Amino acid sequence: MPRLAQSKVYPDAASALKGLTFDGMTVMSGGFGLSGNPENLITALKEDGTKNITLIANNCGADGLGLWVLLNNGQIKKMISSYVGENKLFEELYLTGKLELELTPQGTLAERISAGGAGIPAFYTRTGVGTVVAEGKPTEDFDGLTYVRERWLRADVALVKAWKGDTEGNLIYRKTARNFNPMMATAGKVTIAEVEELVEPGELDPDKIHTPGIFVQRILQGRDYKKHIERVTTRPRPENA
Repeated sequence: MPRLAQSKVYPDAASALKGLTFDGMTVMSGGFGLSGNPENLITALKEDGTKNITLIANNCGADGLGLWVLLNNGQIKKMISSYVGENKLFEELYLTGKLELELTPQGTLAERISAGGAGIPAFYTRTGVGTVVAEGKPTEDFDGLTYVRERWLRADVALVKAWKGDTEGNLIYRKTARNFNPMMATAGKVTIAEVEELVEPGELDPDKIHTPGIFVQRILQGRDYKKHIERVTTRPRPENA
């Protein structure tokens, strides 16, 4: 008899991480600011205690929130990210030599992750030419313009957050929470997705699926989402005419 496929569904974030973590691993974490963060998986990784992590993410949370908890817990050795501002702990650790940083332009970061998922080891871009971003990297001229070579990014584990998913791992993201999650889902040796709503196969509209289940090895329904906003700005409504 053929062996039945193992279920991708895990009861919680801690069990979904089990057997995958090790000191010195590389982790991708979806999100932009605090939008689209895999909140349950970040908490589970903190409680797991894995050290010397190279973390690939747009930023490292905000004071007291998101990926900041891993930074504060001394678990991150190196950040590969595009935004450092508004995180005092990040600034302090970097300036004192306690945190390595590979600062990458945001579009280049997204493309490096996409390249990792597509199996493209390198590509050329104009972004960063003539700046510190290009230091130590090969350059080449095309049609009279200089381009810098960027390498793909891949991870031992990719942690992503989606709005809805089914038990086969098909995912739908909601609005701006989509951000880096879809490309990171393709670039991990193992991708773990946490979703707000977990449904059975066939319940998602196929035309609305952003990440096919073939990219997702483990999935769980998250809980207690806070969905913090880094900075809220408002303006008074104009007076009615």
